[in-house]
Amino acid sequence: MSEVVRNYYENNAEHEWERLNQPYSKIEFLSTLRLFEKYLSPAGHICDVGSGPGRYSIELLKQGYQVTLFEISQQELDIASERIQELGLQAEAYICDNATNMHVLDDEAYEAVLVMGPLYHIHDDEARSKIIRETSRILKKDGVAIFAYINSWGALKAGVSEFSEEFRDLNHLYNYLGELKLDENQGFTECYFTTPVKALDEVTLGGFEIVTYAGTESFLAGMRPEVTRLYNEDRIVYDHLLQVASESCELPQYRDATEHLHIVARKR
Repeated sequence: MSEVVRNYYENNAEHEWERLNQPYSKIEFLSTLRLFEKYLSPAGHICDVGSGPGRYSIELLKQGYQVTLFEISQQELDIASERIQELGLQAEAYICDNATNMHVLDDEAYEAVLVMGPLYHIHDDEARSKIIRETSRILKKDGVAIFAYINSWGALKAGVSEFSEEFRDLNHLYNYLGELKLDENQGFTECYFTTPVKALDEVTLGGFEIVTYAGTESFLAGMRPEVTRLYNEDRIVYDHLLQVASESCELPQYRDATEHLHIVARKR
């Protein structure tokens, strides 16, 4: 990842902590926790690559896992460390480095590895593939990884309500049917969007067997304004939708058209 990406997260560290508290993003958060519950081993060492301010690391520490946070932004790691200490928890390690430098991690050291952020930002195919191969290297035999991608098909759906003005350019709209490599002037920072088909192939070629994949927004994908309205006006309906969406995030009729794609894979 580039200095552009590093600087974005350095300057938006607190926003990243708050993002998963937002009514719409809470769907992503709960869906991800359900995947942890279903597919991670009940104990062991986990490396959270692209940990951000530690939202998921904290949940895993609460459950007794030993967690290493690996993150490009020192500001993000500082927030994570502060929050973890406030809760009386202790991480195994904090490493500030680029996900393309995972060679600093030991072979077969972890029961699980989370890569839920770095692949959003890497335009170069070989660099992404290297991260996936390195994830396999640091996993123990039969270890599980969760890889997150931004799904261009889901971003297209969300764009109708969130950034439809971009679709005045017809060619740009068509671009969402495949890969997008956006610079900091086109996306929130340098971004990589891809399709579920290509993402699954990329993970498989990196030495993994696909266990499942999920679209974390489920059937609520692309409905941010309506979900936010329900959060403010009818919390019972909102809570019910949140529960069912997170429980159904792996269903094939939903998972290919959500903004965030999570691939659960086992080391071959």
